[in-house]
Amino acid sequence: MVSYLTVARDAEAEIEVKRSRFLCTLRRVDDEAAARAVVESLRRQHWDARHHCSAFRLHPDVERSSDDGEPAGTAGAPMLEVLRGHSGSGVSDVVAVVTRWFGGTLLGAGGLVRAYGDAVREALAEAGTLRRSLVREHLLDLDHAAAGRVESDLRARGIAVLDAQHGALVTLRLGVPPEQEGRLAALVAELTSGAAETRVAGERWVDSLDA
Repeated sequence: MVSYLTVARDAEAEIEVKRSRFLCTLRRVDDEAAARAVVESLRRQHWDARHHCSAFRLHPDVERSSDDGEPAGTAGAPMLEVLRGHSGSGVSDVVAVVTRWFGGTLLGAGGLVRAYGDAVREALAEAGTLRRSLVREHLLDLDHAAAGRVESDLRARGIAVLDAQHGALVTLRLGVPPEQEGRLAALVAELTSGAAETRVAGERWVDSLDA
């Protein structure tokens, strides 16, 4: 997989069902330790709540959920299903924690499933999404006279210019999906009349708001 969706920003949303309050907190996280730290932080912050149910997904294939004392399958699992199904392909690198203050009325299994799922949906609507894409980094050395023009033309043709370092030469750090490396080579040859070519510098994941 060379791209996937995650949340665009941290978010919170609260719903109330029969006087029970369900506060969903969404945080973007990089690993399982960070996800669990968010749960524990909210447990300390909202110490007066009865439950702190959670679900998280990490790219590429880590999923966890917890009912935290609610009847089995009524909280963590439906929360995880909402994360899996959001925007059609799901969101990753995110933890959802729903903190519940009991309102005195039992909701039943179906009511709990709906409430926990709805709280996560509301928070996801607040958070929005962005796409993370794997790009291969290429370095391109240019003389100062040509650098500005070549950089402008590359940007105009959809090539991501990640960085520019100025020394004896100008070194552009370019990012392209692996399947577009051939196109990049052809563009550089065209724009420099064959005088320059790139060299691979590595790979990284980058965020794009045009999800």
